Amino acid sequence: MCWGVVKTGRKFVKRHSKSLTLPPNLPSFPVECCIDIAIMKSFEEWKPFIVMIAVNFSFAIVNILLKKVLDQGMNHLVLVTYRLSISTMFLAPIGYYMERNSRPKLTLRILCYLFFSAIIGASITQYFFLLGIQYTSATFACAFVNMVPVITFLMALPLGLETVNLKCNGGRAKLLGTVVCVGGATLLTLYRGMPLFDHSHSQSATQIMGHAVKLSSAKKTQRWTIGSVALVIGVLFWSSWFLLQSPIGKRYPCQYSSTAIMSFFGAIQSAILSLSTNRNLSAWVLKGKMEIITVLYAGMIGSGLCYVGMSWCVKKRGPVLTAAFSPLIQILAAMFDIPILHEQLHLGSLLGSIVVIIGLYILLWGKNDELKTCVSKLAQESEEVKEQDQSQMQVIAVSCDSR
Repeated sequence: MCWGVVKTGRKFVKRHSKSLTLPPNLPSFPVECCIDIAIMKSFEEWKPFIVMIAVNFSFAIVNILLKKVLDQGMNHLVLVTYRLSISTMFLAPIGYYMERNSRPKLTLRILCYLFFSAIIGASITQYFFLLGIQYTSATFACAFVNMVPVITFLMALPLGLETVNLKCNGGRAKLLGTVVCVGGATLLTLYRGMPLFDHSHSQSATQIMGHAVKLSSAKKTQRWTIGSVALVIGVLFWSSWFLLQSPIGKRYPCQYSSTAIMSFFGAIQSAILSLSTNRNLSAWVLKGKMEIITVLYAGMIGSGLCYVGMSWCVKKRGPVLTAAFSPLIQILAAMFDIPILHEQLHLGSLLGSIVVIIGLYILLWGKNDELKTCVSKLAQESEEVKEQDQSQMQVIAVSCDSR
């Protein structure tokens, strides 16, 4: 598409090169070069959007693959250990070569921050999310991921990292979005509703292959409740992880290296937890191509490049844009989850997801409005300071002339 724009622009230049007049004080660059620079500049502006779409698409595939291998009986902690170990081996050489000139000294305080970051953001969080995915569905788990910005906002309020000004529209929108999102989460957790698709034949075949005994209705409800509680705990841990990234980013602003170290600590923690709860070494043997592909893809892409891409987008466009793309994971996961894995979508999940997404965008709009108001105030204050300085200079100049 961009090449077509370039070709069209060059044809226009060749036809109208005689009639094009440039100001005399500009350097004599070719007009074709100016068009190429403009196209590259527009591509740079759209690059964060393209990266976030790719990240969310990758996350949706990761969730589908994880659901598949967990239904086949793979151990949660073993999967987390393999995933984080591969992420460490994949990111460590990249961080070593790309950040070798800008990497600050790794102190004991930074190591402690990264160790606790691995607990609440890698090992324990991924365990609860995997448990929730196994007991519910990938689409349902992605609906809880949409709550992370709202829970992060609520946890940041008592710490003084976020403020709410009810006198302005942005503050009221943040409060309204939080209430709506919490209501949607409550609807998701407590109300399941009627199934919206008929997968009776495919579900029975999957249950015969994956489970020896058919689960009763009460057992399914119990598993759904346990999965919902696990997802809520995972969301709380992940929101805490976002709050911890602020001091880590200030003291150790190396995305590849910090993610590699965090993954290394998380792999050790998951391995210790797995060996302490289940000492059967046969659980560590990967069975079949599906488990190998899932572990490699989830490690290199899900825990590696996706985290780096999200950090890069936060640095380029801020956390508001990054969080605004999170509902895309649920939509993409549903596109794979329902027709491929034949997972059931219930009325409560659909209604709760819609309410959560509406509340999320109301909150993000409020944060964006507050940011614009703050920027306009700073610009107005700087203009007032400039006017005061100019008036003082004029007074000084007049007094000098009078003397």
